[in-house]
Amino acid sequence: MAASGTAASGVQTIPAGIRQRQRYPHLRVVVLDDDVNTFQHVVNCLVRYLPGMGPDRAWELAHQIDSEGSAVVWSGPQEQAELYHQQLSQEGLTMAPLQRD
Repeated sequence: MAASGTAASGVQTIPAGIRQRQRYPHLRVVVLDDDVNTFQHVVNCLVRYLPGMGPDRAWELAHQIDSEGSAVVWSGPQEQAELYHQQLSQEGLTMAPLQRD
């Protein structure tokens, strides 16, 4: 006979009504440097699509992209990261694949 909470195969089962919470994946949205987009276009896109992004921070990120080759422009839940990545890509920004936080 199997012990309480253990299936016959030796694998522990989870009693009904108990849920395990798994952390929702967080991802980073990374913009890459290119020879196509202007600083102004990058700034306009970041301000337009990323929540809470002000022009000053967008300019800082644009300069980081230019000098370091890339910058993390947003980090958070997967669903939002996918949306922002898609929107920035559609505007012509060069994007790195989404990265786990």
